[in-house]
Amino acid sequence: VQLVESGGGLVQTGGSLRLSCTVSGLVLQNYFVGWFRQAPGKEREFVSVDNWQGGDIYYASSVKGRFTISRDNAKNTVYLQMNSLKPEDTAVYYCAADRWFRGTHYSDTSSYEYWGQGTQVTVSS
Repeated sequence: VQLVESGGGLVQTGGSLRLSCTVSGLVLQNYFVGWFRQAPGKEREFVSVDNWQGGDIYYASSVKGRFTISRDNAKNTVYLQMNSLKPEDTAVYYCAADRWFRGTHYSDTSSYEYWGQGTQVTVSS
């Protein structure tokens, strides 16, 4: 199983980026995929996940209204559209996958079995 993130980069405050997470070695439609991020000196934190089979989408309060998660099962890819970016969004962004949706534990890193290597997002002020 391999998850590969792409789409990170340097952007000015207020700008946009779209991250992609392309998975291989599993059938995406059978998995839940979440996005996390980790800023320097901080713990990895939850950003978003789609419980697409249950019809629910969850966002961290810090990104709600600015970020949108989506997926294309045919392309085995999950996206994170990030708009109105702020300097505090600067971090390495990771995608993570698991076969089972963990209910109220969806924001825990321990709820995901597979992880990508991350892509750097830097927002300049």
